[in-house]
Amino acid sequence: MLSQFKKNNIINYYIGLLVILLTSLYSQDFENKYSLNLNSNFSNQWWSQYNNFGQKPSRLNFRYNSGFKKNKTHYYYSFIISKDRFNVGESFIKSQLFKNTYLKVGKYYKDFSLYLNDSLSSGSMLISNNAEPMPKIGILSSYNYKDSNFIFGIAHGSFRKSQIYTKAPFLHEKFIYLNLIRNNYEFGIGIVHEAMWGGATEDFGDFGNSFKDFLKVFISEDGPLLEGAPHANALGNHLGIWDFYYKRKINNKDFKLYYQHFFEDTSGLRFSNRLDGLWGIELTNYINNTNILIEYLNTENQDRKPPYVNENYYNHSQYTAGWSYKGYTLGNPFINHLNNNPSKVLHLGVKGNIFSSFEHQLKIARKINVNDVLKYQIIITKKFQEKRQNKISDLNIYIMNNEDMKNGLGIGISLKL
Repeated sequence: MLSQFKKNNIINYYIGLLVILLTSLYSQDFENKYSLNLNSNFSNQWWSQYNNFGQKPSRLNFRYNSGFKKNKTHYYYSFIISKDRFNVGESFIKSQLFKNTYLKVGKYYKDFSLYLNDSLSSGSMLISNNAEPMPKIGILSSYNYKDSNFIFGIAHGSFRKSQIYTKAPFLHEKFIYLNLIRNNYEFGIGIVHEAMWGGATEDFGDFGNSFKDFLKVFISEDGPLLEGAPHANALGNHLGIWDFYYKRKINNKDFKLYYQHFFEDTSGLRFSNRLDGLWGIELTNYINNTNILIEYLNTENQDRKPPYVNENYYNHSQYTAGWSYKGYTLGNPFINHLNNNPSKVLHLGVKGNIFSSFEHQLKIARKINVNDVLKYQIIITKKFQEKRQNKISDLNIYIMNNEDMKNGLGIGISLKL
């Protein structure tokens, strides 16, 4: 197997083996999870290609997750090994700087939209589990006042060099939320701003990587007027969301409603693209031990009023790989980062118990504005628990379909120590 690895994968491979060895020797301090999946030919099954942490379908893969906390620092590490590849998954160090303020360094997804159930959702409008996590360094902070709190954060990340980018672009990310919390309900509103900036391409040359350029990106200031363009646009590739959520708890039942309004310029920021974005509702324990999630995605108003509202979501004329990382869409996978066709998508996710030791999970989705096939995934899980040794092991059976409605089958085994 090692002969098929590239040099950088070999290095990561040995680092991974070292991490397993260390966490096995000191397992009392770590929470370890080992998973082995055996799959049929999942090469074109939707749910094996998307929302799968940027992993290409493989007949055999091994996953490892580990984490622990010491003093005021949280350590987390994960990786995936398939037949010919080694990928580092979400892996970071999060350390408390002072009260309610943390420094976070590593590869990680997001620290906003924390209400979102990533295991059942079709995917966040900005950062989902569809691609690999990006390398970032960020600062998170919060401030509590009576029955409300403010949460804000800023991060700097990096894309990577490719056939398109002769210099890797940077990522700028910032967000702020106001949350109102009462006895049995919570309401939050936030705004998240993401931007690709810097880097270089063969076609456009150097985009500018100076601190002065960063300040322009920070406030979305216009860049130079391009030849043939009717007006100057903001320097870099900007996108973001207005983020709304409402949660209510009645006895042991949880009700959640959310809306992520997507924008790429001031027209969307002002809701001129109407109600484009992701709507969701999640019900917990309305059926005992069951989560039911329903989402509606609409992107049909992105070019409703040219030239003022004339977008192509996740696409960009200069950063031609679009809103993607290593070839995978960073946001919701139902929006194509290379050729986005306006669409409406209906998505259902269900997770619950069949019997005391069996669990089921169903995800099913389809476009509802055009002819489309149902894209589904069913996971049946049998849990085994050894109370004396605090071990939990799972046996999973996966069933999913492809565009031709042909089914694929997979088996997974995992052990949590």
